[in-house]
Amino acid sequence: MPISPSDFPPDPQRDRLFHRSNPLDAIFAPASVAVIGATERPGSVGRTVLWNLISSPFGGVVFPVNPQRQNVLGIKAYPSIGQVPEPVDLAVIATPAPTVPDLIRDCVEAGVKGAIVLSVGFKETGATGVERERQIREQIAHTKFRLIGPNCLGVMNPIQGLNATCANAIARPGNVAFISQSGALCSAILDWSFQEKVGFSAFVSVGSMVDVDWGDIISYLGEDPHTKSIVVYMETIANARSFLSAARKVALSKPIIVTKAGRTEASVQAAISHTGILTGRDGVLDAAFRRSGILRVNTINELFDMAEVLAKQPRPPQQRLAILTNAGGPGLLATDALLRQGGELANLSPETLAELDRLLPAHWNHQNPIDLLEDADPERYGKAVEIVAKDPNTDGILVILTPQVQTQPTATAERLKAFVEMQRHKGLRGKTLLASWMGGADVAPGEAILNEAGIFTLPFPDVAAQVFNYMGCYSYNLKGLYETPTLPRGEGKNQAVADSMIHTVRQAGKTLLTEYDSKQLLAAYGIPVVDTRVATTEEEAVELSDRLGYPVVLKLFSHSITHKTAVGGVRLNLPDAETVRKAYRAIVQSVTERVGADQFQGVTVQPMLKLEGYELILGSSIDPQFGPVLLFGTGGPLVEVFQDISLALPPLNTTLARRMMEQTQIYKALQGQRGYPPIDISALEQLLVRFSQLVAEQPWIKEIDINPLLASPDHLVALDARIVLHDPTTPETELPKLAIRPYPLQYVQPWNLKNGQIVIIRPIRPEDEPLMVKFHATLSEQSVYFRYFHLVALKQRTSHDRLVQICFADYDREMVLVAEGADPKTGEAEIFGVARLSKQYGTDSAEFSLLVSDRIQGQGLGTELMRRLLQVGREEQLHRIWGEILVENTAMQRICEKLGFCLQRVDADLVNAEIDL
Repeated sequence: MPISPSDFPPDPQRDRLFHRSNPLDAIFAPASVAVIGATERPGSVGRTVLWNLISSPFGGVVFPVNPQRQNVLGIKAYPSIGQVPEPVDLAVIATPAPTVPDLIRDCVEAGVKGAIVLSVGFKETGATGVERERQIREQIAHTKFRLIGPNCLGVMNPIQGLNATCANAIARPGNVAFISQSGALCSAILDWSFQEKVGFSAFVSVGSMVDVDWGDIISYLGEDPHTKSIVVYMETIANARSFLSAARKVALSKPIIVTKAGRTEASVQAAISHTGILTGRDGVLDAAFRRSGILRVNTINELFDMAEVLAKQPRPPQQRLAILTNAGGPGLLATDALLRQGGELANLSPETLAELDRLLPAHWNHQNPIDLLEDADPERYGKAVEIVAKDPNTDGILVILTPQVQTQPTATAERLKAFVEMQRHKGLRGKTLLASWMGGADVAPGEAILNEAGIFTLPFPDVAAQVFNYMGCYSYNLKGLYETPTLPRGEGKNQAVADSMIHTVRQAGKTLLTEYDSKQLLAAYGIPVVDTRVATTEEEAVELSDRLGYPVVLKLFSHSITHKTAVGGVRLNLPDAETVRKAYRAIVQSVTERVGADQFQGVTVQPMLKLEGYELILGSSIDPQFGPVLLFGTGGPLVEVFQDISLALPPLNTTLARRMMEQTQIYKALQGQRGYPPIDISALEQLLVRFSQLVAEQPWIKEIDINPLLASPDHLVALDARIVLHDPTTPETELPKLAIRPYPLQYVQPWNLKNGQIVIIRPIRPEDEPLMVKFHATLSEQSVYFRYFHLVALKQRTSHDRLVQICFADYDREMVLVAEGADPKTGEAEIFGVARLSKQYGTDSAEFSLLVSDRIQGQGLGTELMRRLLQVGREEQLHRIWGEILVENTAMQRICEKLGFCLQRVDADLVNAEIDL
């Protein structure tokens, strides 16, 4: 009972042979444009944008709107947008800011589909401007009207010839989309692009982003066939969830390269915990970019370098570079840059070294960088590249040429071009190949040959090494994004206990949990904690110490003090009852002297563990843009001194947890170093996943620290913990939201097949990829044909690149439900059916699809999955669900009719099924 057409490859469940309309089409590809504020006044914005539209024909009609004029630039003008006699797709508004809210209302009433507001005078001017933006949002709420701006340069679609900007000229057509938050930078980049002959598929100034934001534009350009890469100049994120959702979807198929102003911002708000101090906004942004597959660079020049190189060259799987040069100095410069920025010199294999020995003069340096010597001719260069390219230890090659007496830059470039063409002819993917032809006029013809052959060239080798490192980082980000994780173990979790504890603390009007309560909350999520007891008297402390066994630790028990060491509230390694008594009295005295006796509520008694292992920190705090953020790194009392930490956005899976650890220096030690055995990395991954679940499922937590988390080959255990809650008077709707939507547990429910077998219908998980492979093996050719409208080979349907896009569902964009049951013979888990609801971005509608295993068909599962999709659609506030069914797929048509869909024959082969919710 499968449905929905598509073309394959790469993904038969996603691609379409036809274009679905998008609300942003009205802005990027309008058939008619009205310029509100059009005028003939020289130098005015209204005149410039009108002239740009009519002087660069985009295939549509232009209507000037100006109540004071009969015509503008010889074109009939209209007093208002409502009096334009034909439908208008796009309105470009170039009038004073106070007039804009009413003009937007007029556009909505006239049926205009979208607007670009060039006017200034909004939130950048203060409270009055903020109110104007609120009025604009109010006018377009609950409509399909979309708006770019205000305070922007406008939008260009050079492919179509649309120039709806106040810039001096239209950009050259190309395959790079440029999006900028700075209108002034847009003007500078545009001027630079003419000199450098850089072309664009889209050129967008987003302005204040009152409506259309980063996520909207990235999603739109992700579907644009003319856009091969997206480069972004960013100042603020605004809607973090929309941005990350769009980027995660698009990044696998198109590079997204970002430079963001404010990297050195030092104004991080003070927070109580170590985590709050360390979580700077720029570090969070880096974590968000890694999580969404975005490549971040530092300069505008790097933006366009990376866009070009990623279009020309394959990405290296790792960062192992081989350097070939005819001069030692440039090779050393490249090596320094490579190693300084995280890359590594490829360790050439013995076979490679032996072949190079046969090729090169006896006095070559016998290592990487490979010095081909100053007399290297084109053939020596070409042969050396061929040899190194075969080495499995290399991911990329940098070829450096300096113009010396015997050097032939042009002929050498021709030889490398021949090598690349030979690889392409053989259908080989090849390795990353970069070139640095150092010099000026003498090497320019060779550079042109290399660029024409798709070999990215840079003038200096250190810059080339940096570009290679960026490529490696990009590959790393994408691999982490779609690497299939292992299913986290669920033992030990008791969310109900945690919910109850937090509710009790809030009911008491408190925000700080005691150390004891903090550890109990961690234990409720299966995080190991050291056995901790509370003593309110000296005698009770001795009694508990006797029970636990010596040596013990005494710590201050207080409802208000966060850092116990600072008030003398910690006593370690107490060997007997007498020292416990003395320690108890010392803590009482120290706390009384420093902060007052009312801050002392007793002590906690814990066994003194052998501190053999590594002290780690694990925590979470709130970022103003991205909500809860996780922290992991080197812990202990000097955590803020070492600053060896990494950040990540929850929720985590095991792959993301490992990636988070890999960002730190302590990770190398955790793997085992110099005779020290490794800790259980897999167990630490699982612990990080459970911790991220705690953060994702407990929105009342404001800050949480586990410091130290003791990690040794024998165990992982939280020795100390503290948790701070949001103010109990905070409305629940105002609690910070996760930037990435967590697993939607509300859609997990059991159901019985007609034969009585129980299945669990639930949203898909990244860990389901192996089960999806088995599921596809159960499908008949008819089921495949009904689902994809043509036959698709099993190997294609189960390729990793395709399945990860399904299993790593972005629950904000699509909901994929699977029915999981057990094989009656083996008892192993199986997927019996898959139902999918794919939202049309920027709209309130979604397309459905359904696929049920042949041996389960007839058990009512298809109908139940479709019913669940309708339920999901209503809860996700969709208004329309639709799909297309082959005429001969009568079973699917009957299901849709039963559930209230309207069926309509659209051609000889297809039936459209649609329902309004």
